[in-house]
Amino acid sequence: MDVFAIRHGETAWSLSGQHTGTTDIPLTDNGRRLAERLRPVLAKETFALVLVSPMQRARETCEISGLGAQAVIEPDLREWNYGAYEGRTTEEIRREAPGWELFVDGSPGGETPDEVGTRADRVIARARQAGGKVALFAHGHILRVVGARWIGSPTVLGQHLLLGTGTLCVLGYYRETPTINVWNGPLV
Repeated sequence: MDVFAIRHGETAWSLSGQHTGTTDIPLTDNGRRLAERLRPVLAKETFALVLVSPMQRARETCEISGLGAQAVIEPDLREWNYGAYEGRTTEEIRREAPGWELFVDGSPGGETPDEVGTRADRVIARARQAGGKVALFAHGHILRVVGARWIGSPTVLGQHLLLGTGTLCVLGYYRETPTINVWNGPLV
């Protein structure tokens, strides 16, 4: 079984570096082009399950990539709730909270790393029960946590897993051992 973890295409806030958790913004034109590049890659696969975040940027990426008709909304794939840090850049946040690190500190009024890890664990359990290939359309930080948790690591490992917009990751197994087969794979 393989899990295709797909980050949504570019948005205005992903371009500016603003934390976008609960704010529901659309893809940019470039974000739509990135999603279109996923179509021929994903068309070669047969998916037992397609899960998508309820946010429009993930749903739009899923639709453009050709898997919208199969998609099931999965609330646990929503992006990290940044609370008071929603819409702010890391640089702005660190002026108030020097040394702040999302994967360690979480966000005031938002989610803790453990809470996001618990959501990721539920997504992983659902994917493992699907009986075939799974596609996940979601967001940068939640997918970084899914990657970390997939291989049995703590949520904090996600800080080391860079994930660009419109990229594809493949999680799988080597024998019985969960593996990261492809990470942050750009499509050319």
